[in-house]
Amino acid sequence: MIVRIMGEGQVRLADSHLAELNKLDDELLAEMENGDGPGFRHTLETLLAKVRELGIPLPDDALEPSDLILPSPEATLEEVRDMLTDDGLIPGGTA
Repeated sequence: MIVRIMGEGQVRLADSHLAELNKLDDELLAEMENGDGPGFRHTLETLLAKVRELGIPLPDDALEPSDLILPSPEATLEEVRDMLTDDGLIPGGTA
């Protein structure tokens, strides 16, 4: 799976990591629903750090279609809310 972090580039991520990332996605959704700005910020940063840690960066000149697009670390709660699908940010979540 190819994941793009807006403003940073793409990484190749094994599908086996989706369950771990979905847990963070579920936390992020709960914090958004509760209006927990500091919790949202922390969880978004943790989610993106985990994607960077588990993923293999693609070269900057690679033009792979992204299977998943995640917000930039600076994204606001409202910007992330606009990116949500029925599954949250990551497919297979419990949103």
